[in-house]
Amino acid sequence: MISMRIKPEEVDYIAALSRLFLSEQEKNIYARHLSEILEHAERLSELDTDGVEPTAHVLPLRNIFRDDKVKPSLERDILLSNAPEVENGCFKVPRIVE
Repeated sequence: MISMRIKPEEVDYIAALSRLFLSEQEKNIYARHLSEILEHAERLSELDTDGVEPTAHVLPLRNIFRDDKVKPSLERDILLSNAPEVENGCFKVPRIVE
């Protein structure tokens, strides 16, 4: 098994890409944690998976969605009665994109 040690400098590089500011102590902690995660993932490659069918989910789930049923919705006037501002029969909200 190859040791997958992450250095604090690599954590610093990843943090910079993520726009995170970490103290030296945090860099050392995250380097240790990431190394442990990679070492655990490497141990998984030692498992014998011959004859194991690939799965998308651990449970044998099928379509678990409910059936669509048409039913009446609330009337527009009732919905808009609570709106602070209405324009052309719709909610009017502040512009957020210039």
